[in-house]
Amino acid sequence: MAYHELIKNFNKIRECMKQFYVYGFNSRSGYDAKSARSYDNERRRIESWLGDYMSFRQEESGKVSFLSVDTREIKKNPLYNAFKAKSFTANDIMLHFYLLDILAPVSGGMGAGEITEAVLRRYLSFFEGAEPIDISTVRKKLKEYEKLGILKSVRKGNRILYSMSADVEIGQGLEAALCFFSEADPLGMTGSFILDKLRHTEQDFFRFKHHYILHAFENDVLYSLLDAIRQRKKARLRIMAHKAGAGYSVDILPLKIYISTQNGRRYVLGYEYARSKFNLFRLDRIETAGLQGAEPNWDEYARDAAEFAKPLWGVAFHRDLHTEHLEMTLCIEPWETYILGRLVREGRHGVIEKLDDTHYRYAIDVYSAEEMLPWIRSFTGRIASLSCSNEEITQRFYDDLEAMMEMYRDGGEQDVIS
Repeated sequence: MAYHELIKNFNKIRECMKQFYVYGFNSRSGYDAKSARSYDNERRRIESWLGDYMSFRQEESGKVSFLSVDTREIKKNPLYNAFKAKSFTANDIMLHFYLLDILAPVSGGMGAGEITEAVLRRYLSFFEGAEPIDISTVRKKLKEYEKLGILKSVRKGNRILYSMSADVEIGQGLEAALCFFSEADPLGMTGSFILDKLRHTEQDFFRFKHHYILHAFENDVLYSLLDAIRQRKKARLRIMAHKAGAGYSVDILPLKIYISTQNGRRYVLGYEYARSKFNLFRLDRIETAGLQGAEPNWDEYARDAAEFAKPLWGVAFHRDLHTEHLEMTLCIEPWETYILGRLVREGRHGVIEKLDDTHYRYAIDVYSAEEMLPWIRSFTGRIASLSCSNEEITQRFYDDLEAMMEMYRDGGEQDVIS
């Protein structure tokens, strides 16, 4: 039977799933919580969500659990299940049905006082010994549901009247779009919630060769950061410690989200107030992102951030913000337009110059040329020359090329590269 206990502290579950099933491959003895029983509780929860995607092996330290997923075979991201196990109080579940039942037939709206009186008269009065509900509790729930979009409000004089929001109809023609959104969008978790409400879909439209499912853990953090950017507000980040020990908090102005096309890892670019500088923070190291006050000089910070980001190739930069100049000459035959297209499409802010019918020079200034090496190697066989102001980068490229040639020679291949 599945383990159905709900959770209050999602950060605890998220860290356990990461450390034991994604990064750590730890055993029960490696759990550093208060007791081994805590590990058993967390394990049962996680197995109820991910039982079909978990594997085990026996080691000297004990039984080790880990995720084993072929992303080409799964229909939907199984890690979204962790977000669907949020706990609630007795008042939460009671008011959910009472409020919707009261407001469903109402067109003009009702005030918090009227709704509280209706709850007492139409429901609680029929239960012997039922405690009366406080108007402040009702008001908090009404505001929560308005924020979620379930209810809408209108002010009339000094009263706020609440009513049901209009239903959103999702036709069968949108099912494929929702399925794609839920797996491909950085905030695909919202699409997964909507799909759970559709009874007539098998959600079996797509498979992905490169599917970065692990970043589902960060969707709540990503949503908060995007909300801060939209409202031009500051955010207080709670950062996990790299090693055992306490984390730390930092106040930033979130300005832009970066997503790696290579591994799906996500970062937020923000202005760090305490250090008076721009910085990039990995989302998988952020526990929470709480919104703070509005930033009156948001436009100025946004312009400065755009200037700071121009020399970025990925997310690395030097403390003194010096750049490195890299030039690469490629041999591209006239019929190999797809290679030139790649250079134009993927070369970011680099400059391309045609030297003759078959040679093109690509030049760029970046904070870290080291980040470019995987991309540069993808042109192996067409690189006529490579140079960089950071000589270590040039040397590493040619050393790697020589090592590859040696590997082919040792395998009996001769004259692979002349």
